Amino acid sequence: MDDTIVALATSLGEASIHVIRLSGPKASEIINHCFLPKNKERWVRHETYTLYLGKFRDQDRIIDEVLVSRMLAPNSFTGEDVIEISCHGGLFVAQKILEICLKNGARLAEAGEFTKRAFLNGKLDLIQAEAIIDLISAKNDASADLALSQLDGGLSAKIAALRESVLEILAFIEAGIDFPEDDVEELDRDALESRIDRGIKQAEDLLQGSKTGKILREGLLTVIVGQPNVGKSSLLNALMHEERAIVTNIPGTTRDEIRESVNVGGILLQLVDTAGIRKSEDLIEKIGIERTRKAVEKAELILLIIEAGKELSSEEREIIERFSERIIVLLNKVDLLESMPSVSPLKQEVWIPFSVQKEMGFDSLENEIRRRVFSGRSEQSKEPLLSNVRQITLLKRGSESLQQARSSLRAGIPWDIISIDIREALEAISEITGQSVQESLLDDIFTRFCIGK
Repeated sequence: MDDTIVALATSLGEASIHVIRLSGPKASEIINHCFLPKNKERWVRHETYTLYLGKFRDQDRIIDEVLVSRMLAPNSFTGEDVIEISCHGGLFVAQKILEICLKNGARLAEAGEFTKRAFLNGKLDLIQAEAIIDLISAKNDASADLALSQLDGGLSAKIAALRESVLEILAFIEAGIDFPEDDVEELDRDALESRIDRGIKQAEDLLQGSKTGKILREGLLTVIVGQPNVGKSSLLNALMHEERAIVTNIPGTTRDEIRESVNVGGILLQLVDTAGIRKSEDLIEKIGIERTRKAVEKAELILLIIEAGKELSSEEREIIERFSERIIVLLNKVDLLESMPSVSPLKQEVWIPFSVQKEMGFDSLENEIRRRVFSGRSEQSKEPLLSNVRQITLLKRGSESLQQARSSLRAGIPWDIISIDIREALEAISEITGQSVQESLLDDIFTRFCIGK
């Protein structure tokens, strides 16, 4: 990293300001060549974390009046000298400043290269780097809070503690291998199993919250299903607070999936409104019903709407029997009944008296969704959580290797063979934070960033 990179850190387009970011060993040299500070005495003191007003120039030509922020190594985001130039928000001005920086020795940054340099210089780990992406793309308070907790290092500390436990197991095994004449191996098999058990519990505790973390980050795939004219599209519109789906009293209006994202009680739902489930001879409607069945198979949460006062259809009963753990039943149109039902018509499944038209039951639905996402609690835990597939997959691999090591120990396998599983666990856990990582993985992660970040 002996070169200096530059990029526009704000979105393209006309705006009140644009920010151009420089990072690298020549950043200070480039800005000294192009910037005429209003207060020269203060500028030459090379103070870090400071703002300076002045003119940006191309030789003798003044391009713009700018604010320059100077953050010197090693106390900067990337760990290098970082200069940020805030100019007026016209595209011409920003492009011109970029060209001048390039002409004076910088090169255009690749996607995510500023954050990649921060990682390579030890300013953050891979969990924190991925948290930056999540914070930028957060769609509600819960996902933003989760990303901030990871960026703050809480999750990294838990992974580091687990990694330290695995290192201690490995050191314990190596001590037993190195000193066999003292019969350490035979005496300390129970002690070794106890250490492995502790590592497995640490991993499993982290994995337990990973389902919630993944939902907060990506949203909960939620399918609205029911018979025609039961109120599916009306529910979608009510949750969206707009007329997103066509609502009529004609059965079969919805024939294809309608997908939208909506925030319900701080939880992002990836909502899918589907064709009504019934027997039909209409070819197009039959295709829609088949898509409904496939969507239900994939759903993480199923909102099954049934009409109050009516017998369950065979299709409704089939869905309840097959997917009971993922279902919330909304007993819709209870406002049309002479009296509110007092007992569940559905054995033990969660059911909520509901009326889309009268706005009844929405608070109960929100509370039930939150209870399921937060494992029985109504509020989000403050504990840092794993949230993306890469982290979860690696931790599962590490946990499985530890469990295999324990099984081998109980089977009387020699310690040097057991150490192979422990090393595999160590490698997987180290990869979560980037202490052991391949260049191709880094490229895959950081190319998901925008240029300038």
